[in-house]
Amino acid sequence: MKQILLHFDTDANPSSFDRVVAVDAGIDHLFSYGGITPDNVETLIHGAMFTRKPSDLKQTAIFIGGGSVSAGEAVCRKALSTFFGPVRVSLMMDSNGSNTTAAATVLAASRHLDLSQVTALVLGGTGPVGCRVAQILLTQGAQVRLASRKLSKAEQTCQELSRVVSTEKLKPFGWSGAADIGPACDGAQLIVSSGAAGVELLAADRLMSLTDLKVAIDLNAVPPAGLGGIDLMDKAVTRQNVICYGAIGVGGTKMKIHTAALKKLFEANDLVLDTAAIYEIGKSIG
Repeated sequence: MKQILLHFDTDANPSSFDRVVAVDAGIDHLFSYGGITPDNVETLIHGAMFTRKPSDLKQTAIFIGGGSVSAGEAVCRKALSTFFGPVRVSLMMDSNGSNTTAAATVLAASRHLDLSQVTALVLGGTGPVGCRVAQILLTQGAQVRLASRKLSKAEQTCQELSRVVSTEKLKPFGWSGAADIGPACDGAQLIVSSGAAGVELLAADRLMSLTDLKVAIDLNAVPPAGLGGIDLMDKAVTRQNVICYGAIGVGGTKMKIHTAALKKLFEANDLVLDTAAIYEIGKSIG
């Protein structure tokens, strides 16, 4: 029986990126739909649930993507509420590449650090990737400082994370400029920048002056880098005793995780590949 992947994209046009990855993962048939919302997805989900007998449902799966993570999460909730008993198919949510990128980022850091002994600073931590980086780091035992330009936003994200992971080791920070970020940086062995594209959050001289810093990861592919002095191609490049990763340096692992997760969907009909599950897949492929 052929594998079928239903690609639900919350954007008007289904992502060509996600479609190419699905084809390269060896999916037999890919059905892509754009403009998906919780209001119009139910019939499509029923089509996935009711066209094959229960023993064959693992040959059908759903991938939820699109530029808006909140919209993807809403579609995901609708799908899960539509399933019942054994009549369900496996599902993966990776809107804006948030889960696969976060998993690849933490895996990169784990190659050089014992995460259970690390104090990490996540700049732009209220965004879709940053909050998931923080979530995964917390599950690995790290002390996490989640920073945003507005303290209220950082506090709100910390509150949201408390619903899915222990936040005993999580602390919000706010800053309005370079002078304000000092307390968050001091003592951090790991800094991850996941802020808005094209915005420098920490200058090179300030970054390299941090005496405790061991690993710096910048996820901004649009110049200038979020962390000054890091090149988007950096992959475990040492600069002044700091191991550096850029967006493309992390991207290779992200692609491997994305592909492996798509293949994983067809091992059973009841998998939900969310942040935690996707990180575990990343760990399994090294």
